[in-house]
Amino acid sequence: MVKNHCLAKSINDASWYQFRVWLEYFGKVFERVTVAVSPQYTSQECSLCGVIVKKTLSTRTHVCKCGCVMDRDENAARIILSRGLGTVGHTGTFALDASNALGDEASTLVGEILLEQATS
Repeated sequence: MVKNHCLAKSINDASWYQFRVWLEYFGKVFERVTVAVSPQYTSQECSLCGVIVKKTLSTRTHVCKCGCVMDRDENAARIILSRGLGTVGHTGTFALDASNALGDEASTLVGEILLEQATS
């Protein structure tokens, strides 16, 4: 179906939307944090200094003037993680800290307020 050039974009958009719905569903089922972040410039922004480094899709290594050299996908993953962690406190149910970035255990309990947990 994706080979049909008239419908390909709509089909792919629907697939990504369904993927996101499933991620959010399983995040709730397994009590894990799911945060949607903007993917804009994630493969071009440097994860160390924040400078935009333009590159083509065929360029697989991120090389920045600040000395940061890593795989393009790893750099994008670090940017996405930092953007997700930047929303901590804005989600209302869970919060993560950098040492618990994988969401193995939430640093706050569901429905609890941070101040109440800090004093207990």
